[in-house]
Amino acid sequence: MSEEIQTSEEAAGYRTIHPKTLKRAFWNWFFWNGCSQQAESMQGMAFAQSMAPIIDDLYESKEDKAAALKRHVSLFNTEPQVGSICNGIVSGLEEANANGACTPEVIESVKVALIGPTSAIGDSLWVGTIIPILLTICMTISQSGVSWLGPIVYMVVYPVGTAIVSWKLFQLGYKGGLEGMQSLMASGKLDRLTNAMVLMGLIVVGALTASYVTCTIPFGIVGDVFDATTGATTQTVIFDTNTMLDGFFPKLLPLLLTLWIYHLYTHKKWSPLAIMGLILVLAIVLTAIQYLTGYANVQAVAAAAAAAAA
Repeated sequence: MSEEIQTSEEAAGYRTIHPKTLKRAFWNWFFWNGCSQQAESMQGMAFAQSMAPIIDDLYESKEDKAAALKRHVSLFNTEPQVGSICNGIVSGLEEANANGACTPEVIESVKVALIGPTSAIGDSLWVGTIIPILLTICMTISQSGVSWLGPIVYMVVYPVGTAIVSWKLFQLGYKGGLEGMQSLMASGKLDRLTNAMVLMGLIVVGALTASYVTCTIPFGIVGDVFDATTGATTQTVIFDTNTMLDGFFPKLLPLLLTLWIYHLYTHKKWSPLAIMGLILVLAIVLTAIQYLTGYANVQAVAAAAAAAAA
């Protein structure tokens, strides 16, 4: 039915985008959205590459095509998965522009206006919520006894799920157009959705911190304890700082470490590479202290004894 409507519109002189062209534009964005990241235009080159099939389909003269490509290599940045709705909306605007129902200035203004909301929703929904939840599920699967299954599930579910969601959003943007996005923003639903996703993302990150971040400090009191049953004297951890801290605030050290790393990244502007280097240095220093003081050996003996008793 849609092809019949498209044929009648083309017969009437109305230029429309062929469905195959829309798919080509989407796949261009899906596979190449991060390949042109640079300081000058961010994802501008990738956005222009996504629009190239649509521009070829809508415009005939080289001048019109060049002008369209030029306005799309300008600065653009968003979260790529959710941000595919921007490509759909701009595709609809380009179609309107080719038929005299829109202007290039409107297209450029809309692109700039979409950067903020799509980035906020995408980072909160996709990066801050969906990816951590999927990683948590896959890591749990790997720890359940079949270590290879978790990575396989992630490698299948993530790209397939991403492609489906991104394509649906691209179609939604093209069909719903700017009016649908404007009504969503005007109704306040956008702010509520963003806040809900941020809250959910924080909950997931907190659960991941408690489950997978490990941090201990090599401070405790080690003493010789006489065992009357065996008549032997063994070194035992009389006071363990980590056990004491977990007694009144479970997972306090992993929480403090996570907040400190967050502070270095967001406020001190440390790069991820510098943060990983710092964590590596701290791990080496604290591990060396454990072995030099004999604390690690006593801990190992205590853990082996507990396992044998169990």
